[in-house]
Amino acid sequence: MEFPQIDPVAIALGPLQIHWYGLMYLFGFVGGWLLLTWRAGRPDSGWTRDQVSDLVFYVALGVILGGRVGYVLFYNFGKFLDDPLWLFAIWTGGMSFHGGALGVLFAFWLLARKFGKRYFAVADFAVPVVPIGLATGRFGNFINGELWGRPSDAPWAMVFPSDPMGVARHPSQLYEFFLEGIVLFLVLWLYSSRPRPAGAVTGLFGVGYGLSRTFVEFFREPDAHLGYLAGGWLTMGMLLSIPMIVIGAAMIAWAYKHDDRPALKRG
Repeated sequence: MEFPQIDPVAIALGPLQIHWYGLMYLFGFVGGWLLLTWRAGRPDSGWTRDQVSDLVFYVALGVILGGRVGYVLFYNFGKFLDDPLWLFAIWTGGMSFHGGALGVLFAFWLLARKFGKRYFAVADFAVPVVPIGLATGRFGNFINGELWGRPSDAPWAMVFPSDPMGVARHPSQLYEFFLEGIVLFLVLWLYSSRPRPAGAVTGLFGVGYGLSRTFVEFFREPDAHLGYLAGGWLTMGMLLSIPMIVIGAAMIAWAYKHDDRPALKRG
């Protein structure tokens, strides 16, 4: 298939340029805010609209700051050692989901203290909408023609303009858009629509994302400066995602084992 030539600049007003990639992040945050605001309006939600607005703001900071720090530490630490100020050069690109996830987990802790809520009361409420941001972010990667997949002869393989080899490749950004975004959102949204033991929803996110990302890594081209870490197949994405599966599964088991909710609320 031919790669659709989409101008990465969505809006140009003189020297001011607004890129689709930035808009994708905006769409993700707005979509999450709308859905969480809707859930906050349900009886006995325990949340107010103002709290949801604070939650989305803190999460946005966690994604941006954590994503940048994670990319520098996990994927380009050598460049950071050569030029520590490069950490702050966000305009040059480079974000890591796993770093962003750590930033979001820290944001949950800050909000739990601010709102006087338990940690998992915040995390379990918020994580069902995280895949919306993942979906929009991966679609932004596709528009930019970056983070493409491994060479392939599949009928839907594409030649990406930024690929110096000029070979047909898996559109792995769209695989992630579907699995980490649409599928994971539906699973979490439906699962969290009923009361669950504290930590179970967050644990399911870890398992779902870890499985999705690990699967897609078999089709995604590893970062050129890292390559395969071992065996000609292990990538940094896998190395960071597999622990999420293990920890997430342990959290689910722990949550149900220590479920102290009244029987009527368990459903």
